[in-house]
Amino acid sequence: MKKHYIAAAIISTISFAGLIKGQAGEEAAAEPALGPVSGSFSLDINAHHMSYGRDIWGAGSGFNDAQINPSLGLNFDLGNDVTLNVGVWAEINDNVPAIALDGNEFQEVDFWAGIGFGLGDIDVSLTYQEWVYVSDSERIFDIGIGPFDLPFNPSIKFHCRLDEGAAGDTSGPTAGTAHDTGVVTVINALLPGFSIGGLDFAIPVNVAFATDGYHGGDSGYAYSSIGLTTSAPLTGPWTLNAGLTYYLTDDKVIPSAAGNEDDNILTGAIGIGMSF
Repeated sequence: MKKHYIAAAIISTISFAGLIKGQAGEEAAAEPALGPVSGSFSLDINAHHMSYGRDIWGAGSGFNDAQINPSLGLNFDLGNDVTLNVGVWAEINDNVPAIALDGNEFQEVDFWAGIGFGLGDIDVSLTYQEWVYVSDSERIFDIGIGPFDLPFNPSIKFHCRLDEGAAGDTSGPTAGTAHDTGVVTVINALLPGFSIGGLDFAIPVNVAFATDGYHGGDSGYAYSSIGLTTSAPLTGPWTLNAGLTYYLTDDKVIPSAAGNEDDNILTGAIGIGMSF
């Protein structure tokens, strides 16, 4: 069930910080450690929880169901251009009674561990994830390759669902949205950015394709997105991150039963973050 951020309120700070980090709720890929041990912390408000093109809470183009997403990641430099990464991400909202942890508004808690290394001039990351919600775990293995030394800095990710967890349930909170194991292949790139008033803006773009049943629909083109993100220094190591992301989804691959009431979805996010 992954990421539905308020934000979209400004793109996903995560997405932004993916340039800042990634898409709502999406675990950070293995990153080069800044020292023997380094890390990052972010606290974001997102308008949607977009999980590989799927609008988890069915918010459509509205900005009415904000959620809070804290995230903590640690990086360990193992030497020889190898980095170990571990982290945790959470989703907090009152859209439904809490389904990840009893007695609070934690809808989902995700854990990940990964390794990043170089193969010649190409960076590779391997990341295992556990997405805990509805008293079950969706298990994920991501393979990231790039960016490549080409125009627009393209990279590719293979997002592999090993176990559906609650996403494969056909009753209860996920009734009608049963999904299968499979792969979403995402091609990422960066269009030329620009600066206004001392702020630098980035323009990330994505195109993704899903295997049959991954989102409960057909195989093929799943979604594309374009974002506009920026950040501004606050005090000390803290920064303010914000962004907007526009999604164009295919209703044959990501049907309305999966949450996508709209094929065109504007999301946003705003948050604070720091590296240490």
